[in-house]
Formats: sequence, structure tokens, C-alpha cells
Amino acid sequence: MAAIFDMDGLLLDTEPLWGISMLKVATHYQVPVGPDFFKFTTGLRIYEVTEFWKEKFGWPGNTTAKQLAEDILDDIIALSKAEGGVMPGAEACLQWLQQHDVKTGLATSSPTRMLNELIGHFKLNEYFAVLTSADTALFGKPHPEVYLQCAHALTESPWNCVALEDSVNGMISAKAARMKVIVVPEPARYDDARFGLADVKLPTLEAFSEAVWQSLC
Repeated sequence: MAAIFDMDGLLLDTEPLWGISMLKVATHYQVPVGPDFFKFTTGLRIYEVTEFWKEKFGWPGNTTAKQLAEDILDDIIALSKAEGGVMPGAEACLQWLQQHDVKTGLATSSPTRMLNELIGHFKLNEYFAVLTSADTALFGKPHPEVYLQCAHALTESPWNCVALEDSVNGMISAKAARMKVIVVPEPARYDDARFGLADVKLPTLEAFSEAVWQSLC
């Protein structure tokens, strides 16, 4: 069996910072969006988000949607390094998998340059044989493509992989790839009935154990 991790909200405490960076850049470019508009772009990759903004709201000047996305990425990377961190139990979980020779990959919707910078910054590279970003895929989560790419790079069949996720979209993505799923929802969404699709639900990665892993093998 192989293990494949999500990044934002599961490995790294970066999920809440996305909204801060997106609003900061939107305000700078006079894009008329607020936090209540994020529900329309949940699950979209950042380049898709800014394309959506351009189509639906527009902004003064001729700055491209791609430039807005790059500015958001610059800000979220800097903010994550300054204020983010590794989620409780994440490194201990990775260490256990490494000690037991479990092939481990990462499959994220975040762009490659954010993935590489943050995994390097938080010194987690040594735990991963493969780093996969959905910006190399035609479709982002909840489409299964990024998980299938990661399994292929690990030379594992999808049904021999366990995905670790924190979101409903991520869980659906992994399940659509025919993987088993350990889900670690944020506390406010822990009781969301949709997480019943997962094989295992944990309050934090601190609850990960050999027994949990063996139950999926």
C-alpha cells in the first residue's frame, strides 16, 4: 500500500490563509468580491478563480487574470511561511510511514511553485517520493486526475493507495480514483454527513496509528 497526502489544511495549516491573500489582492486590483463570493469558486484552482473573477466581475485596467493569480500566489507563499505551520501529528504520521517503508506521495490542488516552496520551507521533502500538483492536470479536485497521476508516479495501482484528506472535494477526488480515504476534517465541519464516504475519519493526524493503517490494508 502507498500513502498519498493532500497539502493545504491536512499537512500544513495554510487553508485559512488563502482567503486573506485572495481578498488582499482583490482589493488592490479593485475586484468587487468579498468572502461571501468564495462559495462560487470553492474547489477551483487559483488560475481558474481569477478567470472566474474576470468573467463575472472584471476590474479596472488591463491586468490579466494570470497576473492576479501570480500575485495571490506570491502573497499566500509569503504568508504561509510567516504564519503557517505543520499540522499537529502530520510529521509523526509521515515518520511512521517512512519507518515502515510505505511509499508516500503528495497530491494537491495548489500550484507547483507553492507546493515546492512550502514543502521545502517546512523541511518535509524527505518524506515524499512524489510531489504532484493539479496545475499539471486538465481538471482539479474533485476530479480524480491528480490522484491518478500521483499513483502512477509511485508505480502503484490506485486501489492500493490510501489518500489522506481534509476536505469533501478532496475525499471525492480520491474515492473517484478508487482509493481508500482517511479524512481529517477541520473541527467546524467534522460532523458533516458527507464525510461518511471516507473509510476512516480522524479528529487530527495525532490520532493516526498502526491500527488505523492496518485496518485499511
